[in-house]
Amino acid sequence: MTRRHLATAITGIAMAATAAIALAGCSGAGGGSTNASGGTLKVLMVNNPQMVDLQKLTADNFTKQTGIKVDYTVLPEDDLRAKASQEFSAQAGQYDVATISNYEVPFYSKNGWLLSLDDNVAKDASFKQDDILQPIQDALTGSDGKIYAEPFYGESSMLYYRKDIFQKEGLTMPANPTWEQVAALADKLNNAEPGMAGICLRGQPGWGQMIAPLTTVVNTMGGTWFDDDWNAQVTGAGFTKAANFYIDLVKKDGEKGAAQAGYTECLNDMTQGKAAMWYDATAAAGSLEASDSPVKGKIGYAAAPVDQTKSSGWLYSWAWGIEKASKNQSDAEKFIEWASGPDYANLVAKKYGWAQVPPGTRTSLYENPDYQKDAGAFYKQVQDAINSADPTNPGVQKRPAPGIQFVAIPEFANLGTDASQEFSDAIAGKTSVSAALKAVQSEAQKVGDKYK
Repeated sequence: MTRRHLATAITGIAMAATAAIALAGCSGAGGGSTNASGGTLKVLMVNNPQMVDLQKLTADNFTKQTGIKVDYTVLPEDDLRAKASQEFSAQAGQYDVATISNYEVPFYSKNGWLLSLDDNVAKDASFKQDDILQPIQDALTGSDGKIYAEPFYGESSMLYYRKDIFQKEGLTMPANPTWEQVAALADKLNNAEPGMAGICLRGQPGWGQMIAPLTTVVNTMGGTWFDDDWNAQVTGAGFTKAANFYIDLVKKDGEKGAAQAGYTECLNDMTQGKAAMWYDATAAAGSLEASDSPVKGKIGYAAAPVDQTKSSGWLYSWAWGIEKASKNQSDAEKFIEWASGPDYANLVAKKYGWAQVPPGTRTSLYENPDYQKDAGAFYKQVQDAINSADPTNPGVQKRPAPGIQFVAIPEFANLGTDASQEFSDAIAGKTSVSAALKAVQSEAQKVGDKYK
């Protein structure tokens, strides 16, 4: 089964389960972190660098303190999303905790698939819930006002660039660049060094891969997936302009193998000196400035490029959610209190340095002098990007649902994944942008019609 058809099948499972699962359920047995249980938690987790650090730190810290062992299943982003969707919709109880995002929280919580964290984690004084950045907390809160996930890290998006290459080429990066300026710079920087792309942009299929950055370009170029009456706008002027711009740019000045390049591939290219610029998640900054990074100190940071809007950065959080069917809810809450708690930053800083602390979660992190010193190259840019992100008004027209790099409806995972395959094929030269837009428009309208 192809990934595209797998996404369709999983979405079908999720929608069927929605009707079958009752909204009522039990609450956790309690938080705290002093009583060792000796049990084993099963955690489903994305394979991003910050999570890999967490995995390495677990046995000598969390398990040693609590007696709770953690069995991690670590998957690439697309596979993680598919697995989590299947697991939570079926309430199989195979996993206790999973990394989910602010995309899933609204309908996972509405469907009764998540344990509310209000009764224990959020009320634990040592967890310091009021320290969580407000845009991130709001994004992880259900329509009933309850908190259903706690952030491991939060992010917006921004533009990375090689300061040394810019200087060598006599170029200057504007503080608030436009996409037109970025395209001109990419053209001049392409092959500035042997094998160096002018820019890296995600082209890998997946609604959380290529569609995320592309949708921010759509927003700022005057487009939207749907108008306020749920009419699909994929073949509209703004969306068409953005898709052509994005695909033309990555084909002309982008990375090798762009049709299969996602976050991880672009991070590797930027780290290895294979790209002069990269537009992507702010969470990558810590990896680029890590003590063992070949490009530490060589990276500049600029706001997400714009066209018709003042800002265009997205808002996202990889966060911990507890499956309602978990039989280990108390231990799961203890894990979240550790992994998302205020002391975890100190643990990472001691082991890896402050620059690698998961960013975008707590006010105290951005007020910490040690963090400001080690993350001085990027911390303010990241904080400003998160605080300026507005999921309710990301473009130039009204929308029927919130979301910056996605549309906050369950069907978008399937729609976005199908769309990404069409656009990725256009990057690979297997289809035209025009044909891709027409195909996606038809699918988008079917979704929109359900909401009319």
